[in-house]
Parts: sequence; structure tokens; C-alpha cells
Amino acid sequence: MLADGLKLSVYFGERDRAAEGLLAEALMDGFAAAGVRSGALLRGVEGFGIRHRLQTERLLTLSEDLPAVAVAVDRPAPIEALLEHVRGHSGHGLITLERVALADGAVPASLPSTLGDSLKITIFGARGARAGGGPAHVAAVELLHGRGAAGASVSLGVDGAARGRRLRARFLARNPDVPVLIEAVGSHGAITGALPELARLFEDPLITIERVLICKRDGVLLAEPSLAAESDPAGLAYWQKLVVQTGEHAEGQGEVHSALVRRLRSEGAAGATSLRAQWGYSGAHRPHGERLLALGRRVPVLTVVLDTPANMRRWFAIVDEMTPRAGLVTSEIVPALRASGPGIAHGGLSLAAPVGGAQLRRRRQSR
Repeated sequence: MLADGLKLSVYFGERDRAAEGLLAEALMDGFAAAGVRSGALLRGVEGFGIRHRLQTERLLTLSEDLPAVAVAVDRPAPIEALLEHVRGHSGHGLITLERVALADGAVPASLPSTLGDSLKITIFGARGARAGGGPAHVAAVELLHGRGAAGASVSLGVDGAARGRRLRARFLARNPDVPVLIEAVGSHGAITGALPELARLFEDPLITIERVLICKRDGVLLAEPSLAAESDPAGLAYWQKLVVQTGEHAEGQGEVHSALVRRLRSEGAAGATSLRAQWGYSGAHRPHGERLLALGRRVPVLTVVLDTPANMRRWFAIVDEMTPRAGLVTSEIVPALRASGPGIAHGGLSLAAPVGGAQLRRRRQSR
């Protein structure tokens, strides 16, 4: 059965501090103390936030405070209770709150059509899970590719929490219990067909399901993200998220994520964060990623852009220009976002009303 859930995401710098130490530690301790079903800490490779300070691993002087994203997922009550802890510790940075459908335990044989024509799923598993003699996350990506999903990526957590336990990654250790996140987008049919087999690859996985709009795939423009209103009837703002999946050092692409982050920053976007995945694919490409003894890195990179719907139309035009032949671009509506910095504060964490399919204005095009 599916249950209503919430996903809390905190975007910050890995050197940001809370009263008692690093913000990352305070957040993950809070996730564990709250007993959330699943939580993970992901380390970014490039990005900027509301203060427009670029951080990148490519330059030593700018790599001392790389972006980080902490994600917690559970039913609404535990996440809402956790918000006070997060607000109290995260003075600067960006926080989002999103509605999700939770499949925890038994996965339903079919998903309701009200979820939308295209879906995004995230599987919260463990690094040490095995399937068919190899890592379960590799098997999951192969399964999704075979089922015709538009794209998938695997992100390794560097810290985590689950049901009251901290799941911290240790240097030079196997870290079998540390979280791994498998994200995939595809048609309703492709995702529904893959779900039961995906659930069997992991022991006690949590799977979230969300509505998504696939905007571009392999250079083909399928839809432009657009929202009919900037706010709901109560005046609560809607926000928009773009996720751009490209290949790092893939043939014909280069470092698209790095060029995109710099372009968005120079044009005045509110923020962007690039996360390097370990394995995945987009479009017609075969699954690929990190391999031992490989001469070059060829892994998926996901760049997340968050802003108002009005501003996002401008940023999408830049994304469209910079992904002419490859990549996967998706759009989602975010019902609550708070961004804060020195003397700056935008938004809030009260959830705007759910957005139905009739409220989204999709302009489908082709090239």
C-alpha cells in the first residue's frame, strides 16, 4: 500500500556550522534522534547558493566548502516534528519540503493514474546489498534500463540515518549499511512495471514516488516547464525544481554541469548544486559509471536548480541551450522552500496546496 509522506531536503556548505559543531553532524544527529525512516547525506562537486559564492572541487581554493545535501523521508508527522530542529540549526542555506507517496514494505502491483503520466522514484537502499553476484544498485539500474525508464542514477551517501540509527561512512571501510539512493524517471508504465522487481533487490527498502515532467531527453525538447499560478489560493508560493542529468567527460559532452553552474551564476540564478553519481544512464545510453583501473571518469552528474516558476522559465532556456544533443532534464513543483543568508530570507516551510495535472500548462514541442 502507498502512504502519504514528506521529503525534507537541506542544501548547505559542508563547512557550515551549528552551535555545537558542523551543521552536517547536527542534521544527521537530528535525523537519527527523530527516528526518521530514511535519511542520507550527499556531497556535491560544484554549486552556489543565495550568497552566490561558487564552490567547486576543480579549484583547490574553492573546494574547502563543497555543497552538501541532507535528505530525510518519512510520513508527515515525523518530518514536521523534525522541521523545528532543522530550522534551529540551519541559519544559512536552502530547505525544501515536498510531498511524496511512500512504498514501505509491500509494493503495490499498480500505481494510481492520478500520480501522473511520468513518475520519479527514489529507492533508499544500502551500499552492501547484493543481487546476481554484484551490487544491487547496479542490478536496479540495469532493470530500469531494460524496462525503458528515461534515466536513472545511483548516489552514494557519506552519512545516513534509519529508524534511530546513525549510518556513518568510514574511510577505508566497506560501509555496507550506509545509504545508497537510486533515482529514476520514466513513464507511468515503465516505472510501474519495474517496481516489484526493484523492491526485491533490497532488504527492507523505502521507495518514494513523485510526479515529474520530462522536459528533454537526448537533446529532444518534449515539454517546457510552466505553472499556471505563482501561488495557491491561500497565497502560499509554489517553487520549481529542474534536474539536469549529464555525463561527466562523456563523449561529446565535456563538463556540462560545470559550465551550466557558472552560466546560471553569472545570469543571477538563485542557486544550483551538482551531485556526482556513481552509476546510471540517461536516454538511449547504456548504464555506465565508476570502474576500477579506468583511465578516465565517465559518470552521471545531476545538477539541481531551484527558483520561482517565473524565474525558472529563464533558467530553462539556458539549460535547453546547453544540452543540445544529450542529457535528461526534468521539472517538478516544490510546495515549500525557504532560502536564507546574511540579511536575506525568502519563502517559508508551509506547504502550498497540491498541484493537479490540470493546473500545469505543458507546451510539448519537438525538433
